[in-house]
Amino acid sequence: MAVRTAVAARALRPGPLVTTVALLLVAATFVPLGYIVSTLFSTGFHETAQLVFRPRVGELLRNTVSLVVITVPVCLVLGIGLAWIVERTDVPGTAWWGPIFAAPLAVPAFVNSYGWVSAFPSLNGLWAGVLIATVSYFPLVYLPAAATLRRLDPAVEESARALGSGPIAVFVRIVLPQLRLAILGGGLLISLHLLAEYGAFAMIRFSTFTTAIFEQYQSSFAGAAGSTLAGVLVVLCLVLLAGEAAARGNARYARIGSGVPRAATRVRLGINKIPVFLLLTAALVAALGVPLWTIIRWLRIGGAKVWVMDDIGESLGQTIGLAATAAVVTTLCAFPVAWIAVRSTSRFARIIEGANYITSSLPGIVIALALVTVSIRWLPALYQTAATVLAAYTLMFLPRALVGVRAGFAQVPIGLEEVSQALGKSRPVTFLLVTLRLTAPAAASAAAMVFVAVATELTATLLLAPNGTRTLAMRFWSLSGELDYAAAAPYALIMILAAVPVTYLLFTQSRKAAGL
Repeated sequence: MAVRTAVAARALRPGPLVTTVALLLVAATFVPLGYIVSTLFSTGFHETAQLVFRPRVGELLRNTVSLVVITVPVCLVLGIGLAWIVERTDVPGTAWWGPIFAAPLAVPAFVNSYGWVSAFPSLNGLWAGVLIATVSYFPLVYLPAAATLRRLDPAVEESARALGSGPIAVFVRIVLPQLRLAILGGGLLISLHLLAEYGAFAMIRFSTFTTAIFEQYQSSFAGAAGSTLAGVLVVLCLVLLAGEAAARGNARYARIGSGVPRAATRVRLGINKIPVFLLLTAALVAALGVPLWTIIRWLRIGGAKVWVMDDIGESLGQTIGLAATAAVVTTLCAFPVAWIAVRSTSRFARIIEGANYITSSLPGIVIALALVTVSIRWLPALYQTAATVLAAYTLMFLPRALVGVRAGFAQVPIGLEEVSQALGKSRPVTFLLVTLRLTAPAAASAAAMVFVAVATELTATLLLAPNGTRTLAMRFWSLSGELDYAAAAPYALIMILAAVPVTYLLFTQSRKAAGL
């Protein structure tokens, strides 16, 4: 029996075709890094050094690092603080605050910037960037922190309180260490978003590496200066990835033993209930109230004339077409990588999976520049075609699909596949009839996340889109760049409405992960 099981397990492992496809995907993911390295080598050491060690790069480095160093701690404090208040106190409306604080993820950062700049036209500089980035990205910490708090065994906190520790001491000594993975993971995601964001910071006239690269691209295509800036940005991304991996270590936080999960006893706020409620309301107003109020205000000012239905319909149609195609392609590409990652524990499997995460951490502008250069030099027929745009989307958002598909594969009982093959079904038929059917719900969720990400993507689309392409994000950016904020409002509203279902999906998945 043991021999039969081992043979069946080997038969269920990915075959040569799946492995080959996965290797081709890995090779594609290294195109952006290869582009940067080859460009720097062709530029030469002396010229590269001159381009790197100049005042402009120092200014961009100072701006970008300052933005990360200030924004990430602020988002951590806000996200963890809100999660603790919602999950551990008796603040009024606890059932509503959870989905409400996930909702800001439905508002793209450049739409948030549009909202704040419309309300406060003088907003610009570093602190404006910190404000807009904080209200845009703190849910990336809030969601995992809230999910972790729901999973924690409340007995440990209750024991600490019984020994005389107050709520603050319990939080610092007991709860906070358990949030380490949420803190590191959320902090890394926010940092990478800050390095990649273009529209939000361009609108408030705050220069970062990404805005400078885009400006350099517009002034001198594929110039050495732009490539050098991209190289520095890639180094910053890799430093963040290495730092997060080192800080995370191999620590594990999990309950050991049986038991029925139960809700923790909520801390009674007493007279502090009103100021805490006002704090939550202020966070809600900053993250959702300002952009939504601005959009409604501009829609009211513009009236019916801003609803140019032919233009809106064309933009919506192209957005749906690109996003749907990218979602399908990206999710299909995730299948071979997820299959190898789940069915193998080898170093090869870890490399296959990890390569995709490294490349996706690079800003979209770096990936776009690499694909532009490759298509012009070696594949001119693909330059400014939908295929190049879809390739960029796949490289950028493959990990979003991979997370969902991998989870789906992990939940497929191997025994069912063994029974199918024992009944004479071939491996492809077994995959279609058993594996694919069981992973379909997770794959659909992954595709939905990719769909919304593509529908609101701006930087790579601006660089790669063929002539005549008019996505919602592109039209919004074009009109807001002309200071026609009223005409841009319908596009902003439609993008938010498109993102709401997936945002709610993320919230419900976080609750399922916590066993609620």
